[in-house]
Amino acid sequence: MKNTPLILSIIALLGVVALGICQLVCNKGQAAPVAEGEQTETAAHAGAIVYFSLDRVLNEYDMANDLRTTVESKVQSIQQEVTRRSNRLQKDANDFQEKINKGLITRSVAEVQQQKLLEQQQQFQNYAAQKEQEVAEEQQVMMNQIGDAIKKFVDKYNETHGYAMIVATQGDVLPAPIVTADPALDITDDLLAGLNDEYIKTKTAEK
Repeated sequence: MKNTPLILSIIALLGVVALGICQLVCNKGQAAPVAEGEQTETAAHAGAIVYFSLDRVLNEYDMANDLRTTVESKVQSIQQEVTRRSNRLQKDANDFQEKINKGLITRSVAEVQQQKLLEQQQQFQNYAAQKEQEVAEEQQVMMNQIGDAIKKFVDKYNETHGYAMIVATQGDVLPAPIVTADPALDITDDLLAGLNDEYIKTKTAEK
């Protein structure tokens, strides 16, 4: 009886699922945060078009970092359970293959066990797909929460500054949509100081 393709397909599935879960894990930024309560001044006047680095805000905004830590903890727990189940399935597949190789079970018993392994493989595949979806949803909700908080703050921030437009730019080598501009129009430090100060006040009020 040739059961090797079944074993190989199960092992290949485990590798793909593990890779898929790992790729969904969030990456933390490495930039240094703005000092708590530090306020900065910009030279831009009312009516000017100013910009901020969205990359820096996402990396240095305390709320974003706290949410990332929470999501990463959930993802790690999911990864551990997926790995535990995949290891168990692989062990069952290896045990089955060993029995076949040593001729320890009859053809009829082997067919029953093979069918059982196929069912376990399908169950695991469904479970892993469900968990990948959960991870993706956790990340999407996190990004929506961060984006909503930034948008609300920027709107309130501009009520007092009166800029004609506030543009978010991303990227280091060739940032987009702003490739180059007068550094005096960069309000990133000012936004970060205000965002983090407001977040600290919110956390304190919730305690």
